[in-house]
Amino acid sequence: MTDSEQLAKQSWVSIARVIRPQGRRGEVLAEVLTDFPERFAAMRNSFLQRRKSLPPESILLEQSWLHKGKVVLKFAGVDSISAAEVLRGAEVVIPAAERVALDPDAVYVSDLIGCQLVDMHPADAPVPERAQSVGTVREVIQQAESADLLVVAGADGHEYEIPFAKAYLLRIDLAERRLEMNLPPGLLEVNAPLNEEERRARQGASESQP
Repeated sequence: MTDSEQLAKQSWVSIARVIRPQGRRGEVLAEVLTDFPERFAAMRNSFLQRRKSLPPESILLEQSWLHKGKVVLKFAGVDSISAAEVLRGAEVVIPAAERVALDPDAVYVSDLIGCQLVDMHPADAPVPERAQSVGTVREVIQQAESADLLVVAGADGHEYEIPFAKAYLLRIDLAERRLEMNLPPGLLEVNAPLNEEERRARQGASESQP
């Protein structure tokens, strides 16, 4: 098996995404996608994924420093603005096995994507213990001052935003790709799409504004 084939078979996790060139010597400014930005300081052998359809490529990270909530990266062989421009949108990735170990009750939000969200005690179920599938977690919106939001694609074709709050969480089974929660009554209704009458009413209210 070639090195490229071995890289393609691994499971990778993004820890930074290149935004644009920074400086005149090939540095790039990147969005930090990890809760452990200090790891860049010790990183030398790194991997860049330019397109999802291609395996990551190994590249030496010569320097890095944090800058206004982001990170500046200088890769070997990238020594000009034009060379740095080519990296725009590329992601710095690491093997999933090299992620920082979390506390037993913690989970990486990226692991929640693709999980089936199940409401274990829906208020409108005929039997209190009856579980109800809400849908599949499509995205996680991280928020600094409140609980992250799970963007859930419902089986009915609708999309819901569910707070990923400890008060609602019952169990996470990553092996089974299952997320069990006890959602408060009315939460799904609040998140439900507007019906035709509601859309017309909202549009009319908007048009009446000066």
